[in-house]
Amino acid sequence: MGSKAPSWADQWGSGGFAGGEQDDKQPDKKKGGGNNGKKMAEAKAVASAGYDKAKAAAVVGALKVKSGTSMGIKWIKNQYQKRTSK
Repeated sequence: MGSKAPSWADQWGSGGFAGGEQDDKQPDKKKGGGNNGKKMAEAKAVASAGYDKAKAAAVVGALKVKSGTSMGIKWIKNQYQKRTSK
């Protein structure tokens, strides 16, 4: 059973087939860019404003659904009472 194929440990251990040099590298990060914090703050402000608008629209929509459902149930009750009272 002497196979010349690499064992599991050889494939998935510290080296792998290609040696794993590229897998171990972290992407290079730019240093000293103080502008990123300002951009992030602006993006957060825009996202927060968008969130507030979406939340307000969702609340209004929920109130409309609630009101429509209530009116529909009242209509059904009235229709039922009209049929049973005759």
